[in-house]
Amino acid sequence: MTTRRDFIRTMSVASAGIALGSNGILNAATHMPNQKPKGEKVKIAYIGVGNRGGQIIDDFAKTQMVEVVALCDVDMGAPHTQKAIGMYPKAKQFRDFRKMFDEAGKDFDAVAIATPDHTHFPITMLALASGKHVFVEKPLARTFYECELLMEAARKRPHLATQMGNQGHSEANYFQFKAWKEAGIIKDVHAVTAHMNNSRRWHQWDSNMHRFPTGQQLPKDMDWDTWLGATQWHDFHENYHHGQWRCWYDFGMGALGDWGAHLLDTVHEFLELGLPYEITMKYANGHNDYFYPYSSTILFRFGARNGMPPVDVTWYDGLDNLPPIPAGYGVSGLDPNIPTTNQSNEQKTKLNPGKIIYSKDLIFKGGSHGSTLSIIPEEKAKEMAHLLPEVPKSPSNHFENFLLACQGKEKTRSPFEIVGTLCQVFSLGVIAQRLNTQLFFDPRTKQITNNAFANAMLTQIPPRKGWDEFYKL
Repeated sequence: MTTRRDFIRTMSVASAGIALGSNGILNAATHMPNQKPKGEKVKIAYIGVGNRGGQIIDDFAKTQMVEVVALCDVDMGAPHTQKAIGMYPKAKQFRDFRKMFDEAGKDFDAVAIATPDHTHFPITMLALASGKHVFVEKPLARTFYECELLMEAARKRPHLATQMGNQGHSEANYFQFKAWKEAGIIKDVHAVTAHMNNSRRWHQWDSNMHRFPTGQQLPKDMDWDTWLGATQWHDFHENYHHGQWRCWYDFGMGALGDWGAHLLDTVHEFLELGLPYEITMKYANGHNDYFYPYSSTILFRFGARNGMPPVDVTWYDGLDNLPPIPAGYGVSGLDPNIPTTNQSNEQKTKLNPGKIIYSKDLIFKGGSHGSTLSIIPEEKAKEMAHLLPEVPKSPSNHFENFLLACQGKEKTRSPFEIVGTLCQVFSLGVIAQRLNTQLFFDPRTKQITNNAFANAMLTQIPPRKGWDEFYKL
């Protein structure tokens, strides 16, 4: 087992190589878990076991392919963690993931991480350095640089399965998009509209606020220091907890980071978009220094690549910010597989989360997660019906796919080397949101060229003392 002390030492050795973009990252920490005989269950530890974490635990349980060794949550003992504890009373319990790796790391082969965005990086990096297969909720990490480091760490460990939790990547849309592109149905795409116009996981705070909320009484037994992770100190407040963290720049990635991976994953992968050269904030309602706007429109411009034309991707979020809808759009569908949240006051608009893809000859309408595309208007769809290829069925859902990859039987469909770049696109969008400006980005040097302050935000501010072991660069 690789301990945290080994991890820190290896990070120090590898630091110069990372800074120069070489291939020297974390080689000494590579460790291959024992291969499991056919049919033997994957020993897993869950980090973040309430709310969305609880849903992930249920999904893994349905596979009947896991043996749960450990449960970790900074709020262990709170009401929202009790279901997981009740399901696995014999599993070891921890509040600090670092202690879990130190004391029980030898007992499990894989981890599933469902914590706030700002803690994805340190947990995932430690897991990889400890030789563990990793399933982590989207987005992969919060900053551009964190995504870069995780992609490099995963590349150096091809024997470890990595999977990000955009479950649509194992559902019908993934296989349909791939088949339609290979058959030439999807070609010459020049524009994509992605929209998330519900109030899901959102807020109604005062955008004129001039400081962070005043601290409140910390819930009993909560490990707030570990919850904060590498980010700067904030006193506890209920508006940071239970999903509300997603709304704050310091903790989450807003609607874009939350839903972008469910709307743009197949577009980004199969159109080989890579990184944009321009990111422009076109509209912001309620812009401020602390939390994401009530609604926003962001334009991402991608250059020509591999014989495909340039593509403009426009992101819309907010109840008052519906995108233009083409003629013949029809009814806006909602994928029934979208997980529910712990919020009961979600407002919905007439337009469910989805995307519109514009090519030279065709327009495609799609929903979120695994929802399939349709050609619009309906008359055009009927005309094209005889040309559409057969779409293969998914051999495994997203959770089965990860576990089968841990056993060496499949490859994950959403590995870090694919989704890392997608999440870097989101991090660039967040910088444009936060500064409410236009950015020019060089995909070759991976630098923002027109704004030094924005360029510094690719890495964000230094981590808190005690958390810099994950950033020894």
